[in-house]
Amino acid sequence: MTGLTRRLGTGDAVVIGLGSMIGAGVFAAFAPAARAAGVGVLAGLALAAVVAYCNATSSARLAARYPESGGTYVYGRERLGPFWGYLAGWGFVVGKTASCAAMALTVAAYTAPGAGRFTQSLVAAAAVLALTALNYRGVQRSVTVTKVIVTVTLVVLAAAVVALATAGAPVPGGLTPAIDAGGVLQSAGLLFFAFAGYARVATLGEEVRDPARTIPRAIPIALGITLVVYAVVAVFLLRQLGPAGLASTSDPIATAIAGTSWPAITPVVRAAAALAALGALLALVLGVSRTTFAMARDGHLPAPLAAVHPRFAVPHRAEVAVGVVVAALVLVTDLRGAIGFSSFAVLTYYAIANASAWTLGTRRVVPVVGLIGCVVLAFSLPLASVISGAAVLAVGAVAWVATSGRRR
Repeated sequence: MTGLTRRLGTGDAVVIGLGSMIGAGVFAAFAPAARAAGVGVLAGLALAAVVAYCNATSSARLAARYPESGGTYVYGRERLGPFWGYLAGWGFVVGKTASCAAMALTVAAYTAPGAGRFTQSLVAAAAVLALTALNYRGVQRSVTVTKVIVTVTLVVLAAAVVALATAGAPVPGGLTPAIDAGGVLQSAGLLFFAFAGYARVATLGEEVRDPARTIPRAIPIALGITLVVYAVVAVFLLRQLGPAGLASTSDPIATAIAGTSWPAITPVVRAAAALAALGALLALVLGVSRTTFAMARDGHLPAPLAAVHPRFAVPHRAEVAVGVVVAALVLVTDLRGAIGFSSFAVLTYYAIANASAWTLGTRRVVPVVGLIGCVVLAFSLPLASVISGAAVLAVGAVAWVATSGRRR
């Protein structure tokens, strides 16, 4: 068997997008973004959302025309040429593998907060392997688990917002505007990490029913819901903690709740954060394994990774390979800079998506804005993220050139 089974409807696709975005962003990305921009984090959020909308629109148009696993790897290959498709796929696999490791370490940090680094690494590796085993049994099981995680996360976030809305006086002068344009751009680049989860919908193109209709509907819905959740939470966090307080904590929602009249729900918020990170990890592993599968099928990665399980109809070898690599990374790597690194690689991926959408010949304003936005945000990230991301993309380009003779 070389093809995947179409089992997912619009609701399933929306849930997968929400599982990626809400878990990745609302509990993890606000603090580093606030360190970059202060109260300008709200402007950064709006800018990241505009770029994400352009990327989502371009991706939805392309996914409707090319309903295959692989996302922009496929679009770049078909619209711009094999090299650009390969570079998009390479950036996605490498960047999102780092995101998987970061989410796994986030799960461990919340579930074993008092443990040492080695113990937390073991917990993170165990989480990765458990989710890999779940994915191995079929995508529908993964969607069911993601639905539970998204529901619990949204309920807890709603309770947190109510607690913050009914809290006492906010931090004095907490929202005093002192906005730096460079900081806003950097915060937007970091917050883009939180929005990038909608790519998971497009990378599942071969497992969605009626993809020409389902994917263009699911991506904007998931993105819109996520933006509303982020905006509401960000406003109340800034109101309660102020920009400095938000920037200085690794657990902003729980910290803010502890200062309200509802401190008893703080442990629940921490548990929900761990669960949301677990949901993001689940969706990330799904997306990375599908792009790996598509690249292996085209000969850009080892051919055995293109196998499809005869019973479960999933790319089982690609899933196992991704799970093993991520489990190894969390055991040996400190990935505090993973958000910046991942953002650079994924912004490159979407720059190629927008360039591909531009070649469709109609409605070109959105892909042009998206392309320019991706490039600006990518090079506004911290210098270390730009250097490491560019170096990894260069390695991929060299590998392409080195293997060109074999492909011919």
